[in-house]
Amino acid sequence: MASSGTPQRRWQAACPNCGAPVEFASAASASAVCGFCRSTLLREGESLRKIGASAELFDDHSPLQLGAAGRYAGAAFSLAGRLQLSYAEGSWNEWHALFDNGPDGQKSAWLSEDNGSYVLGFEAPPPAGLPQAHELVLGAQLLLAGQAWTVSALTLARQAAAQGELPHAPLADAQRQFLVAELRNNSADEVASLEYSGPPGSAPSWSLGRPVRLADLAMSGLREDAQGEAISSKTLVGKTCECPSCGAALAPKLDGSQSIVCAQCHAVVDISKGLGQDLAWYAQQANTLEPLIPLGRSGTLALAAGGPALPWQVVGYLERCDLPAADSEDEQSFWREYLLYNRSEGFAFLVDTHEGWSLVRPLTGAPKGSGNNTVEWQGRRFKALYEGESYAAQITYVLGEFYWQLRRGERAQVTDYEWRGEGRVELLSREQTGSKGGTQEITWSHGRKLDAAEVARAFKLAISTAALTRDAAPTSGHGLVFKVLLTLFILFILVMLMRGCSQDDCQSYKQSFGEASNEYRECQRRASGSGVRLGTGGGSYGGYSGGGGHK
Repeated sequence: MASSGTPQRRWQAACPNCGAPVEFASAASASAVCGFCRSTLLREGESLRKIGASAELFDDHSPLQLGAAGRYAGAAFSLAGRLQLSYAEGSWNEWHALFDNGPDGQKSAWLSEDNGSYVLGFEAPPPAGLPQAHELVLGAQLLLAGQAWTVSALTLARQAAAQGELPHAPLADAQRQFLVAELRNNSADEVASLEYSGPPGSAPSWSLGRPVRLADLAMSGLREDAQGEAISSKTLVGKTCECPSCGAALAPKLDGSQSIVCAQCHAVVDISKGLGQDLAWYAQQANTLEPLIPLGRSGTLALAAGGPALPWQVVGYLERCDLPAADSEDEQSFWREYLLYNRSEGFAFLVDTHEGWSLVRPLTGAPKGSGNNTVEWQGRRFKALYEGESYAAQITYVLGEFYWQLRRGERAQVTDYEWRGEGRVELLSREQTGSKGGTQEITWSHGRKLDAAEVARAFKLAISTAALTRDAAPTSGHGLVFKVLLTLFILFILVMLMRGCSQDDCQSYKQSFGEASNEYRECQRRASGSGVRLGTGGGSYGGYSGGGGHK
C-alpha cells in the first residue's frame, strides 16, 4: 500500500520479501532494489512484486553514492540508483540521476565514467536506422538522425549488481551478456550509447551524453573518507591491502584506480574489484632506472597553448615500445608516458619520445574522417605521420596506479596525426585495442607539443635541460637550412652509434645528451643485455587510455 498522509512526490511501500520500507522518488520509476534483503522489486500500481535478487555490490571506491546531489544546466538532480556492469577487463558504474525539470516533474539521466572522467547521458527515443548488434563494426561510420557517428567501442557486458531506484527493471539473468556500443561524433563532442539488452531482434536503448566534471556539477553528499571528509573526484581513499606477490602494503592514492604497482616487488595488481583477498596480479622485471619525473611530483602545465596553467600530479608511469613487423628494417623505438591527475580536469598524459615532449588527454568525441590520411578536429585539419601507417605499441613497464585494468604486454594499434600553424604544433593520436570476441575500442587523444624547458620548469627538475631537449618546436623560416642539416647530421651520428652499442658508445650519448637523458639511460640498459634498441622515430603521441567508454 502506498503511504498515507499529505500527498508528496515520494511513494513508499513495504518490500514483499522482508517487509522493509522501499521508497520511490519518481512516479516514473519501474523498479527498485531493497536496501535490506537486496530483492529486485517491480512496481505494479501501488504494490511491489519480487522478480529476483541483486548480487552484492563490490566496493570500487567511487566518490558517488545514493542521495548525492548536484546541478546541471541550472537544474537540480540527485542520485537515486546504480547499475554495476562488468565485462572481461573490469567493471563500471552507471548512476541513475533524477532531475526536477522533466515534463511530468522529473527526468532520468545516467552519470557514468568515461576514460577516467564522467559523462552525463539522457535516454531518448532511438533514431531510425539503428543497426542490429551483429552489424556493428569498430571504426565504422554511421549516419543517424542527420548526425555522423563513429563506432568507438564494442563491449560484451552483463548487469552484475543493482542498487536503489531504477527507471527500468534490471535483467533477471545477471549472467546474460549483451552488447554495449559507444558512438562518438565530431561536431558536438558527444557520446551516444547503444545497449542491446532486450530480446533478440528488439531495438536497443539509445542515450546521448556530454562530458562533465564533478566539480562543475557542484556535487554534495559524496562519500566520506576515513577522516570523515567528503571524497571529491579521485581523491585519497586511505585504504590499504597486502601485495599478493610479496606481502608489502598497497595504498592506492586515488579512489578510481583499477590497477596499482607494488613499490617493493613491482608486481602489477588488479584492484578493480576492491581491496579484498585473492587479488589478481602479474610480475614484471624490476627496472633499475627511475623515471625522469618522480611519482608524486607536482607541476603546473596548460592543456592548450595560451590556456590557464593547472596543477598536475604524476600518479603513474609507463614505458612503451613499438613492434616493427618481422620483415621490417625499421629500428624499434621506445617512449615514456607519465599519467597526470588534476582534481577538476581528471587525467592527462605527459609523453616523452625521441621527437619531443607532448601533453595530451583522451577525447570524448571523435575527429571527422577517422582512419584517413587527414582528419578534422575543432576546425583544424591534421595530417597523418609516417605516411599514414599505423604501428603496434606495447606496454613494457609500469609504476604507480592507473584508472584502467592493466594487462601483461598490453598492445594497441596507433596512428599519429599533426597540425602545424600559428607557431605551435597540435597532435592527435588514434589507438585501437582489443579483438573480436572481447572488448574492442578506439580512443582518440588530443594535445600539444611542449618545449623541454617548459617541462623542466613545471616539475622543477634538477637535471640539465639538455637531458630533456628534443626538436619539439615547429621549424621556422629563419635558419631552416641549418636546422635541416643539423638534424641530418645528428641522425647520421645516432645511426653510427647504434651499430653495436657498448659502454664506450654510451659515453658518446652521455657527452651528447647528458647523464640523465633517455638516450644515455637506454644505451646503458641495452649494453647490460635488456635487448631494447634505440630508435630515431615513432613513439605514440599517446595517452594510452586502456579501457575507455563508460568504464
